[in-house]
Amino acid sequence: MRTVDIVPNPLSRLAAALDEVSARRLEAGAGRIRRVLGERTVWNVSATDTGGVGELLHAILPYAAGARVRVGWFTLDGDADFFALATRLGHALHGRARHGDGIGPDERGAYERCLAANLAEVADQLSPGDVVVLHDPATAGLAPELRRHGVHVVWRCHVGADVPGEISERAWAFVEPYLDQAERVVLTRAVYRPGFLAPDGVRVISPSIDPLSPKNRDLDRQQVEELLRSRGIHGDDGPAGAEAEDVMLAGGPVPASARVVLQLSRWDRLKDMNGLLVAFDEAFEELPEDVHLLLAGAEVDERDAEGAEVLSDCLEIWRGLGEDVRRRTHLACLPTTRPGDALLVNAVQRRATVVVQKSLAEGFGLSVAEALWKGRPVVATAVGGIQDQITHEENGLLVPDPTDLDGLMRHVSRLLAEPAYAEQLGAEAHDRVRREGLSDRHLLDWGDLLADLID
Repeated sequence: MRTVDIVPNPLSRLAAALDEVSARRLEAGAGRIRRVLGERTVWNVSATDTGGVGELLHAILPYAAGARVRVGWFTLDGDADFFALATRLGHALHGRARHGDGIGPDERGAYERCLAANLAEVADQLSPGDVVVLHDPATAGLAPELRRHGVHVVWRCHVGADVPGEISERAWAFVEPYLDQAERVVLTRAVYRPGFLAPDGVRVISPSIDPLSPKNRDLDRQQVEELLRSRGIHGDDGPAGAEAEDVMLAGGPVPASARVVLQLSRWDRLKDMNGLLVAFDEAFEELPEDVHLLLAGAEVDERDAEGAEVLSDCLEIWRGLGEDVRRRTHLACLPTTRPGDALLVNAVQRRATVVVQKSLAEGFGLSVAEALWKGRPVVATAVGGIQDQITHEENGLLVPDPTDLDGLMRHVSRLLAEPAYAEQLGAEAHDRVRREGLSDRHLLDWGDLLADLID
């Protein structure tokens, strides 16, 4: 396992961004959990420190440390086969695996050997009474051995299927033998609970965003413009600079005068970036001439074979579009490791006229929460946790069928044609995230769970 450094972030910074009642509640909750935990450490184990889970932990653990709670974070070591299995399990829990194979007895032995080797590297850092929070299917197999070390075990699953089916049941069958040793299971939505988990051992905790992080903090219009121009994402038509070549993969910079329909997500089949490309192409003749589509995803590394495949498919679709459509369609790979990269994501979202999330399945949908926080009008498919974040025609627009391209673009066209309505949705979206979706609520939810576990 690898250790992820956690730099404490004073809880007073978060409290200062809240209203007085919320700030006092947060400070009281922090005091309570310090008393409950005493000298215990709360360890987190995840497959990686990137992606949605990584973002959540990078946001919330520094606040916990800043509240003088002892916390630690490990990520797994493994070969390509192990991480491919972890990806298959996650997709299968969504019910959206491309194939029904690759999740069974033949994979279990290698899975358990990899996890045993990981645990051996850090076992001496665990003390009886500590709490270990295991995140997602990649880590579930650690639960039995951890319990033998005398620690409390919580398994936190961020994904699930809105309607169970054969594929999701196969994934649950893979992790079920390990979950007997998890004292609590935390899910993102109540409907994700499989039948073999007793209701009294399951908690529902929705994720959150940090309003003060570089990805979500306030940026004024000039800052947005400077950030986008510095990476070649925004500007007048023309040749891109050397740095921009690393960011803009197709379509060149977005013109300064354009209205932007944005999807920002991982290059993941479940995010259906290629479906949005097709939808934009089919609706192109009906869209105003100043409307451009921007698909932006994170850089793809060597471990993300699926991401590379999805990105390649999107580029192939783009090359097959008509010349006029290509001119108004842009693909970007955003860096994630350099200083300022999170600010760039922030700027891209704030530049959008309309944000789309055309997911086929979702656990929660952090990118939706981020766009709502920024007051963007959002059109999204009614899957997973998106349904918990958006109330149709109140703080965004939902498409009931994730394959309905025409319905998706009708909603987009409505927001483009009715800017006052779009602004109204965006204002309510921001307020709802402020009330329900920030780090203070998330920390308090975990405080309640840990108190229940240890008391």
